[in-house]
Amino acid sequence: MSAARSPEPRDVRLPAEWEPHAATWITWPQNPRDWPGKFQPMPWAFAEIIRKIANAESGERVRVLVGSAEVLHRASGQLAKAHVDLSRVDFLVIPTNRGWMRDCGPCFIERTGEKDGGLAIAGFGFDAWSKYPDFELDAEVPQTVARLTGLPLEAVEHKGRQVVFEGGALDINGRGTLVTTEECCLHPDIQVRNPGFEHADYEAVFASALGVTNTLWLANGIAGDDTHGHVDDFCRFVNPTTLVLCEEKDAGDANHAILEENRERLETARLEDGKRPEVIRLPMPAPLYFDGLRLPASYANFLITDAAVLVPTFNDVNDRLALGILSEIFSGKHGRPVVGIHAVDLVWGLGTIHCLTRQEPRG
Repeated sequence: MSAARSPEPRDVRLPAEWEPHAATWITWPQNPRDWPGKFQPMPWAFAEIIRKIANAESGERVRVLVGSAEVLHRASGQLAKAHVDLSRVDFLVIPTNRGWMRDCGPCFIERTGEKDGGLAIAGFGFDAWSKYPDFELDAEVPQTVARLTGLPLEAVEHKGRQVVFEGGALDINGRGTLVTTEECCLHPDIQVRNPGFEHADYEAVFASALGVTNTLWLANGIAGDDTHGHVDDFCRFVNPTTLVLCEEKDAGDANHAILEENRERLETARLEDGKRPEVIRLPMPAPLYFDGLRLPASYANFLITDAAVLVPTFNDVNDRLALGILSEIFSGKHGRPVVGIHAVDLVWGLGTIHCLTRQEPRG
């Protein structure tokens, strides 16, 4: 199944990532278990990401979650040493279990009705990808952010229970089309977020919570992804009519068959207006391992900010090719520069730049 028309949406909309931001949210690294054996360089890697977001002439605010006043003091000092423009940084003392803001952070939506317009937060549940036991603090982040910002929190429920879903499991074009995977949403036995849900259940949720009218169903995610199928590691919208899809040319690599099946599905996919999307292939880096574990290294885990597009790089021969392809896509009169961010250490946490961040639309 490649595409499905969803039920009638509510007057809400999940803006596309390239639309203007009020801020980018990120959690300061404070759990060594996220990067066992490689935690020491993490604060400096995060400082570089924050600097690229905040310091550009058209940069935006960065809202940084810290677990305590002590962590705030340490983080602000490291950001100052990295020459981050601290006038564009807001610190919020919100304890977390981990640091993956894309998945546990607030899902900002626009309410488009005449009577109750403005931003709100879609109240999805979070259970650490139905894999890890400690997630209680992470699960409270959307509620805490809603309280601190004064934004309404809209419960996301279906069949009488809260819907568990992560930001990295979807990507959208801002016009009503969403792309996700069956592996993440529908596997009956592995990391099951919402037992008993079928395609139609998720489509109803996407329509009511996010204003989505059209769902593109891909198959599986890439090797090494412990989320079990997040789409932001291999397929992303880059404008309302175009997706980038990763490509593995080595037929002996596990990702070759996975990505070719997803390509075949996109060949028959339709956007919300019935037209076919353009699909641009993005290379994969060579397989990256640490301590015997394959890591989900991918150039598709980029972040689109107001000032630039931040792309993970891996000291790989395909780094330059991937940056060039994305530069062509995002260039133009009002385009964004594409900036590579060294992510060989970051990806040991089983995610990189997109996984670590969450955009807040200007609204």
